[in-house]
Amino acid sequence: MSVTPRPYMKRAIYSTAGLLIATAIGYGALPPSHRAEAKDERGPLPEVDVAVAKRGAVTDWQFYSGRLAAVEKVEIRPQVAGAIIAVDLHDGQLVRKGDTLFIIDPRPYQAQVDRANGLVAAARARVVYTQNDWQRAQRLIGDHAISRRDYDEKNNAALEATANLKTTQAALDAARIDLGYTRVTAPISGRVSRAELTLGNVVSAGASAPSLTTIVSVSPIYAEFNADEQTYLKYISSVSNDANVPVDMGLADETGYSHQGVIQSVDNQLDTASGTIRMRARFDNTNGALLPGLYARVKVGGSEPYTALLIDDAAIGTDQDQRFVLVVGENDQIIYRPVTLGNLQGHERVITSGLSEGDRVVVSGGQRVRPGTQVQARPVNHDDVQVSTQR
Repeated sequence: MSVTPRPYMKRAIYSTAGLLIATAIGYGALPPSHRAEAKDERGPLPEVDVAVAKRGAVTDWQFYSGRLAAVEKVEIRPQVAGAIIAVDLHDGQLVRKGDTLFIIDPRPYQAQVDRANGLVAAARARVVYTQNDWQRAQRLIGDHAISRRDYDEKNNAALEATANLKTTQAALDAARIDLGYTRVTAPISGRVSRAELTLGNVVSAGASAPSLTTIVSVSPIYAEFNADEQTYLKYISSVSNDANVPVDMGLADETGYSHQGVIQSVDNQLDTASGTIRMRARFDNTNGALLPGLYARVKVGGSEPYTALLIDDAAIGTDQDQRFVLVVGENDQIIYRPVTLGNLQGHERVITSGLSEGDRVVVSGGQRVRPGTQVQARPVNHDDVQVSTQR
């Protein structure tokens, strides 16, 4: 069913259309200043913070995770059996090489030394007697006063006595070594762990004996990590052994990298299963704050300093499989720019292509605009950007 407009409805429609046309014609006839006022009535332009893309000196860094490790680590085990009669250490104590840690009852081993001393004395006396007897035989054999057989027997007795003296002397040396092992001393300087066995316990000897305690060196200390094959080929393999490749390290409770060191060693082969190679970096630890086993964030310097274009990393957006930034161009309009990224330098990112020095990059407020939008750009410096990013 169709409805035919009544005459008064037609007049109302024509009147409204005419009013709209007249309004448009009237706005077009306004002078520019009045047009701006009309535009301002629709609302202010969106504000964005912009930072100028600049060039600066940078060094390429590669980032890894690792663990701290002591340069020297020793498990103290008893070399002789016996009862512990003294413990001369405190948990976590710093010790020097040669300091006494434990004392094992030395009396049985002192008795062995005394016995060996007696055997040495008897053997020495035997040597003196047989040597004198052989010298007499040498005079008598010249006068044919003794037989050749008797002469040979006296010579053989002198040789046996000399050999026996060496044997007893070796036994005395072994007894003295065992007696020295009753005083367990620190083989290296470092920090000692707790005493695993205390006063009165009886210990056995050898590699299978229970550990008495552990000592780790304090300074320097290693940070061990696995580097990928590309990093090794690009940065490490071409560096001579005496060159100092810089390494920075941060701990788990740090945001930055407060410790500086150098590469100490690179393994002699690549792990084909993981495609990585083991590396060690050396760091000073004079205050002893770094402990073996702590988690370490490591970054390896892989290039000489060079000049690159830098922008704040927070300004970079992701559009599917590509990265982009928003740039304020002519007439303060937003422009979409795909970019190619380089390495991260603190809170800034190296841009290898897509931007030019001096471009005004949106670092804050970009979520409220889109390409083609006219904005009001508010310049900020890079320090302000860093503060806002940390917040």
